[in-house]
Amino acid sequence: MARRHRLIRVDPSAVWDVLADGHRYAEWVVGTSRSEPVRGQWPHKDAALRFQVPIGPLKLVNETVVRHCEEGVSLELEAHAGVLGTARIAIELRPWGEECLVIVDEHPLRGAGGRLHNVGFDALIQLRHRAMLARLAKLCEGLERDARDTPRPVPGVEAAGRA
Repeated sequence: MARRHRLIRVDPSAVWDVLADGHRYAEWVVGTSRSEPVRGQWPHKDAALRFQVPIGPLKLVNETVVRHCEEGVSLELEAHAGVLGTARIAIELRPWGEECLVIVDEHPLRGAGGRLHNVGFDALIQLRHRAMLARLAKLCEGLERDARDTPRPVPGVEAAGRA
């Protein structure tokens, strides 16, 4: 079982907003190039999204299904990876002051990944999680920064240049 955590310097609700957007999945999940919800209402239980994994000139199409969702707190996914089998990925969000501690726990369920699972395999998953959590942090923190930097209209004041 590979377990990793990272402190993301935004409120847990900002992290949840990214996790709850099935179109953004490919932006933070390492190895994917495109994602789109295909069944149900992501991230509710039994909802699914399809994602692509580019391998050279080929694009493998796989699916991830929500097995459990506690809005704003936890998301448990079953990722289907073709011949590699399936994996369970649990993501937990914990408030840490005004920031968010994100904990990811993954282990293979079926297929080649399950049969070949060992300490070395866990080490590879750890490296993938490190990169995945770094992407998630960069995405969430960037969105938060953009929201803070976007000028907000002041009530009763016309925008410059408008009559």
